Amino acid sequence: MGFLGKLFGRKQQQDSVDQGLQKTREGFFGKITRAIAGKSTIDAAVLDEVENALVSADVGVSTTVKIIEQLETRVLKDKYLNTSELNGLIKKEIQSILVNAPQDSSYIDFELPAGNRPHVILVVGVNGVGKTTTIGKLAHNFSLAGKSVLLGAADTFRAAAVDQLTIWSERTGVPIVKKDMGSDPASVAFDTVTSGVARNADVILIDTAGRLHNKAHLMDELSKIKRVIQKVIPNAPHEVLLVLDGSTGQNAVEQARHFTAATEVTALAITKLDGTAKGGVVLAIADQFKIPVKFIGVGEKAEDLLVFDKDVFVNGLFEANV
Repeated sequence: MGFLGKLFGRKQQQDSVDQGLQKTREGFFGKITRAIAGKSTIDAAVLDEVENALVSADVGVSTTVKIIEQLETRVLKDKYLNTSELNGLIKKEIQSILVNAPQDSSYIDFELPAGNRPHVILVVGVNGVGKTTTIGKLAHNFSLAGKSVLLGAADTFRAAAVDQLTIWSERTGVPIVKKDMGSDPASVAFDTVTSGVARNADVILIDTAGRLHNKAHLMDELSKIKRVIQKVIPNAPHEVLLVLDGSTGQNAVEQARHFTAATEVTALAITKLDGTAKGGVVLAIADQFKIPVKFIGVGEKAEDLLVFDKDVFVNGLFEANV
């Protein structure tokens, strides 16, 4: 992609993120605006309101405390901050949180990291977070980027999951490996990577069952899937992508805690940010787990699953003129 293509692509991405984070932005800044109305300086009452606004956006208590402590230090040093400066300081602190969290630009424009073909992505997450839909959208976007994609329907405990992934396969023209409901998920995963190698696929996306009620069972199942995959591709899977529903706020943080305890999660996809005022949960998750956010979902269309760009995301949280 040439310079102008990248420029317009980034603008389109910014527009999508701006629209997707509208509810979070309006709720967050609405509270801050009301807190500072008529004030010429920033005092303790304003900082309390900023704290409430951050918590309401599901930034999380520990992450909010970090931001507020930094703001308090600056306010004590420069006692006559105006509201524009306050917004700038909040933005800077949010940026620092995302900078300190691991980031990976390897998927920009849905290009794949170098070195592994096929590139195997094992996708995990509880039922209802948009896991299977996210896999379908990833297949669509990787295909648009010129990659050959193969799907594996290893969530064999839910007929709906296999059916849903089959619909995405038909919609995107991406082949799928599947078996009857109740089949061994590891067997499906094995057949998928075997087929992917034979097809010389660029990327393999494997869906897995989303159950948290028995962490030991989940751990055993994912470990078995990894073992059989490695019989075909010794260093696979190359990514374990955890899908979280951003609209559930702190519940998404709890899901991340459970899954990171059960398996080695290497990347995150956070969905449904367009329908919530809790988009700050992205900050909480990035800050607490130090796992790269690779993708965010800001709408229903396949094109609304975006490669995460921390600068674009932070800009989307703030007014355009900040």
